[in-house]
Amino acid sequence: MYHHTADSCEARASEAPRQEGFRLLYETTVEPLRRYVARLLGSRTEAQDVAQDAFLRLHLVMRRREIDQPQAYLFTTARRLAIDELRRRSGDLLQQAEGELEDVQSEEPGIVRVVMARQEMSDLMQDINRLPPGCRAVFLLCRMENMTHPQIAHKLGLSPSTVEKQHARAMRLLREIRAAREEQETPNRPIR
Repeated sequence: MYHHTADSCEARASEAPRQEGFRLLYETTVEPLRRYVARLLGSRTEAQDVAQDAFLRLHLVMRRREIDQPQAYLFTTARRLAIDELRRRSGDLLQQAEGELEDVQSEEPGIVRVVMARQEMSDLMQDINRLPPGCRAVFLLCRMENMTHPQIAHKLGLSPSTVEKQHARAMRLLREIRAAREEQETPNRPIR
Protein backbone atom coordinates (compact mmCIF):
# COMPACT_ATOMS: atom_id res chain seq x y z
CA MET A 1 0.00 0.00 0.00
CA TYR A 2 1.30 3.44 -0.90
CA HIS A 3 1.49 5.98 1.92
CA HIS A 4 1.52 9.68 1.13
CA THR A 5 4.26 11.55 2.85
CA ALA A 6 4.06 15.22 3.61
CA ASP A 7 6.87 15.90 1.10
CA SER A 8 5.17 14.07 -1.78
CA CYS A 9 1.86 15.85 -1.13
CA GLU A 10 3.64 19.21 -1.02
CA ALA A 11 5.48 18.44 -4.26
CA ARG A 12 2.23 17.57 -6.02
CA ALA A 13 0.49 20.63 -4.59
CA SER A 14 3.27 22.96 -5.79
CA GLU A 15 3.33 21.28 -9.22
CA ALA A 16 -0.40 21.79 -9.86
CA PRO A 17 -0.19 25.60 -10.24
CA ARG A 18 2.79 25.20 -12.59
CA GLN A 19 0.84 22.74 -14.73
CA GLU A 20 -2.14 25.09 -14.81
CA GLY A 21 0.19 27.98 -15.67
CA PHE A 22 1.70 25.95 -18.49
CA ARG A 23 -1.74 25.04 -19.84
CA LEU A 24 -2.81 28.69 -19.83
CA LEU A 25 0.46 29.76 -21.43
CA TYR A 26 0.00 27.14 -24.15
CA GLU A 27 -3.57 28.18 -24.89
CA THR A 28 -2.74 31.88 -25.14
CA THR A 29 0.62 31.58 -26.87
CA VAL A 30 0.55 28.62 -29.27
CA GLU A 31 -0.85 30.51 -32.27
CA PRO A 32 1.29 33.68 -31.89
CA LEU A 33 4.35 31.45 -31.44
CA ARG A 34 3.55 29.45 -34.58
CA ARG A 35 3.09 32.65 -36.59
CA TYR A 36 6.37 34.06 -35.26
CA VAL A 37 8.30 30.88 -36.13
CA ALA A 38 6.56 30.63 -39.52
CA ARG A 39 7.84 34.12 -40.33
CA LEU A 40 11.37 33.04 -39.40
CA LEU A 41 11.27 29.76 -41.33
CA GLY A 42 8.90 30.60 -44.16
CA SER A 43 7.04 27.33 -43.53
CA ARG A 44 3.94 26.72 -41.41
CA THR A 45 4.63 22.99 -41.19
CA GLU A 46 8.14 23.47 -39.83
CA ALA A 47 6.83 26.23 -37.54
CA GLN A 48 4.41 23.78 -35.92
CA ASP A 49 7.25 21.32 -35.26
CA VAL A 50 9.54 23.99 -33.84
CA ALA A 51 6.75 25.45 -31.66
CA GLN A 52 5.97 21.98 -30.31
CA ASP A 53 9.66 21.40 -29.50
CA ALA A 54 9.87 24.77 -27.76
CA PHE A 55 6.79 24.01 -25.63
CA LEU A 56 8.18 20.59 -24.77
CA ARG A 57 11.49 22.08 -23.65
CA LEU A 58 9.70 24.74 -21.59
CA HIS A 59 7.49 22.10 -19.98
CA LEU A 60 10.49 19.98 -19.01
CA VAL A 61 12.22 23.00 -17.46
CA MET A 62 9.06 24.14 -15.66
CA ARG A 63 8.74 20.68 -14.08
CA ARG A 64 12.16 21.13 -12.50
CA ARG A 65 12.05 24.79 -11.53
CA GLU A 66 10.08 28.01 -11.61
CA ILE A 67 10.56 30.24 -14.66
CA ASP A 68 10.19 33.98 -14.05
CA GLN A 69 9.17 34.85 -17.62
CA PRO A 70 7.97 31.67 -19.30
CA GLN A 71 6.69 33.46 -22.43
CA ALA A 72 10.06 35.13 -23.01
CA TYR A 73 11.80 31.79 -22.38
CA LEU A 74 9.43 30.10 -24.83
CA PHE A 75 9.95 32.63 -27.64
CA THR A 76 13.71 32.65 -27.11
CA THR A 77 13.80 28.86 -27.23
CA ALA A 78 11.66 28.82 -30.38
CA ARG A 79 13.87 31.43 -32.05
CA ARG A 80 16.99 29.41 -31.28
CA LEU A 81 15.37 26.22 -32.57
CA ALA A 82 14.30 28.05 -35.75
CA ILE A 83 17.83 29.35 -36.27
CA ASP A 84 19.16 25.82 -35.79
CA GLU A 85 16.64 24.59 -38.36
CA LEU A 86 17.67 27.29 -40.83
CA ARG A 87 21.31 26.38 -40.38
CA ARG A 88 20.51 22.70 -40.80
CA ARG A 89 18.54 23.06 -44.00
CA SER A 90 20.49 25.91 -45.45
CA GLY A 91 22.46 24.80 -48.44
CA ASP A 92 23.59 28.37 -48.83
CA LEU A 93 25.87 28.22 -51.82
CA LEU A 94 27.93 31.22 -50.77
CA GLN A 95 28.81 29.70 -47.40
CA GLN A 96 29.45 26.35 -49.05
CA ALA A 97 31.78 27.95 -51.61
CA GLU A 98 33.65 29.87 -48.90
CA GLY A 99 34.05 26.70 -46.83
CA GLU A 100 35.30 24.70 -49.79
CA LEU A 101 37.80 27.39 -50.69
CA GLU A 102 39.14 27.55 -47.15
CA ASP A 103 39.40 23.75 -46.92
CA VAL A 104 41.12 23.28 -50.26
CA GLN A 105 43.41 26.27 -50.18
CA SER A 106 44.28 26.81 -46.54
CA GLU A 107 48.02 26.70 -47.32
CA GLU A 108 47.81 28.92 -50.41
CA PRO A 109 49.00 32.53 -50.31
CA GLY A 110 46.36 35.19 -49.63
CA ILE A 111 46.20 36.52 -53.20
CA VAL A 112 45.40 33.09 -54.62
CA ARG A 113 42.53 32.74 -52.16
CA VAL A 114 41.15 36.10 -53.20
CA VAL A 115 41.36 35.29 -56.91
CA MET A 116 39.75 31.88 -56.38
CA ALA A 117 36.96 33.39 -54.27
CA ARG A 118 36.26 35.98 -56.95
CA GLN A 119 36.14 33.26 -59.60
CA GLU A 120 33.81 31.18 -57.45
CA MET A 121 31.55 34.23 -56.92
CA SER A 122 31.60 34.97 -60.65
CA ASP A 123 30.63 31.36 -61.41
CA LEU A 124 27.83 31.52 -58.84
CA MET A 125 26.44 34.75 -60.32
CA GLN A 126 26.54 33.22 -63.82
CA ASP A 127 24.72 30.16 -62.48
CA ILE A 128 22.08 32.36 -60.83
CA ASN A 129 21.61 34.31 -64.07
CA ARG A 130 20.89 31.03 -65.89
CA LEU A 131 17.86 30.38 -63.65
CA PRO A 132 14.36 31.03 -65.03
CA PRO A 133 13.22 34.57 -64.10
CA GLY A 134 10.71 33.48 -61.42
CA CYS A 135 13.17 31.15 -59.69
CA ARG A 136 15.93 33.74 -59.92
CA ALA A 137 13.76 36.47 -58.35
CA VAL A 138 12.69 34.24 -55.46
CA PHE A 139 16.22 32.95 -54.89
CA LEU A 140 17.77 36.43 -54.84
CA LEU A 141 15.13 37.84 -52.51
CA CYS A 142 15.51 34.88 -50.17
CA ARG A 143 19.29 34.52 -50.17
CA MET A 144 20.56 38.01 -50.90
CA GLU A 145 17.82 40.13 -49.29
CA ASN A 146 17.16 37.66 -46.43
CA MET A 147 13.41 37.84 -47.00
CA THR A 148 11.11 35.10 -45.75
CA HIS A 149 8.85 33.15 -48.08
CA PRO A 150 5.73 35.04 -46.89
CA GLN A 151 7.49 38.38 -47.44
CA ILE A 152 8.52 37.32 -50.95
CA ALA A 153 5.01 36.08 -51.69
CA HIS A 154 3.58 39.44 -50.68
CA LYS A 155 6.18 41.40 -52.64
CA LEU A 156 5.80 39.34 -55.83
CA GLY A 157 2.06 38.76 -55.54
CA LEU A 158 2.47 34.97 -55.33
CA SER A 159 1.15 32.39 -52.91
CA PRO A 160 3.58 31.24 -50.19
CA SER A 161 3.34 27.72 -51.66
CA THR A 162 4.46 28.98 -55.07
CA VAL A 163 7.38 30.80 -53.46
CA GLU A 164 8.43 27.64 -51.59
CA LYS A 165 8.27 25.62 -54.82
CA GLN A 166 10.20 28.25 -56.81
CA HIS A 167 12.88 28.41 -54.10
CA ALA A 168 13.23 24.63 -54.01
CA ARG A 169 13.37 24.56 -57.82
CA ALA A 170 16.05 27.27 -57.85
CA MET A 171 18.19 25.32 -55.37
CA ARG A 172 17.79 22.11 -57.40
CA LEU A 173 18.64 23.87 -60.68
CA LEU A 174 21.69 25.56 -59.15
CA ARG A 175 22.98 22.18 -57.94
CA GLU A 176 22.44 20.74 -61.43
CA ILE A 177 24.10 23.73 -63.15
CA ARG A 178 27.04 23.56 -60.78
CA ALA A 179 27.45 19.80 -61.26
CA ALA A 180 27.36 20.19 -65.05
CA ARG A 181 29.94 23.01 -64.91
CA GLU A 182 32.24 20.99 -62.66
CA GLU A 183 31.92 17.98 -64.96
CA GLN A 184 32.94 20.12 -67.96
CA GLU A 185 35.89 21.60 -66.04
CA THR A 186 37.28 18.23 -64.93
CA PRO A 187 40.32 17.57 -67.14
CA ASN A 188 41.31 14.13 -68.38
CA ARG A 189 38.13 12.32 -67.38
CA PRO A 190 38.35 8.61 -68.11
CA ILE A 191 36.18 7.59 -71.03
CA ARG A 192 33.67 4.88 -70.18
